Amino acid sequence: MSVPDDRKYLETHEWFQVDGDIVTMGITQFAASELTDITYVDVPKVGTHFSAGDVVGEIESVKATGEMYTPVAGEVVEVNEALADHPEYINDDAFETGWMIRIRADDLGPLEKLLTAEQYEASIS
Repeated sequence: MSVPDDRKYLETHEWFQVDGDIVTMGITQFAASELTDITYVDVPKVGTHFSAGDVVGEIESVKATGEMYTPVAGEVVEVNEALADHPEYINDDAFETGWMIRIRADDLGPLEKLLTAEQYEASIS
C-alpha cells in the first residue's frame, strides 16, 4: 500500500494535506482497509470551529466505529458531501476521493510534529 509523501500523518491513521492555510483531512487507506466496508461517515457542518485534539468526524463500518481527530485548531470550510451517499469512497480511495473535511487552520505549527509518510509507513509495517 502506497502512502503519499505530500501530507502528514497521525499514529491514529489520519492524514493531513496543506494548501496555504487550508488543511484537507481524511483517514489513511490502511485505516479504511482495517475498518473494512465503511457504511456511514459523520462530518461537521461548514462553519464549525474546532480546537486541536478535537474529534472532527466519525466513520462507521460493518466491523467498527472510528473517530477522526484534528491536530490543528480551525474552522471547517468544506466537507466532502459525496460521502453522505457514497461512504465507500473512503474504502475505494482514502487519499483522494475519500477526503473528509477541509479546515482553515488557525496555526499550522502543530502539523510539523506529525509523522512523515516514511515514518507512518514504518509504524504500520
